[in-house]
Amino acid sequence: MFSHVMVGVNDLEASRQFYDAVLGTLGHGPGVANRNRYFYRSRSGSFGITTPINGEAACHGNGSTIGFTVDSPEQGAAFHAAGLANGGSTCEDPPGFREGEMGRLYLAYLRDPDGNKICVVHRPPKPEAGAARA
Repeated sequence: MFSHVMVGVNDLEASRQFYDAVLGTLGHGPGVANRNRYFYRSRSGSFGITTPINGEAACHGNGSTIGFTVDSPEQGAAFHAAGLANGGSTCEDPPGFREGEMGRLYLAYLRDPDGNKICVVHRPPKPEAGAARA
């Protein structure tokens, strides 16, 4: 559905360090520089960070969240820990499983150094009838 997502940042190098760390836990290499931007590319699309081209300060979108897929709760916990260690801050509920209308999900939320809200999502396989949940 999407070709890319780009977020504005104020300190490009601090944000690159943050995103290199958190996206590295998902198996992505360091951001690739392109003028006042860094891109993280995958087969399904690109994520980028940029200082605003209009010269004004970057600000986060109130109500906006960007979600990344993880393969396991452990990978999600590593993402969250890397974010905290590299200038991010925790937000929402603590990382963990939640039950809701979308089923059982593992979620871990962070704010990047500029306040952009990001999260990781793990959708475990649905248990077979009669099987116990982990």
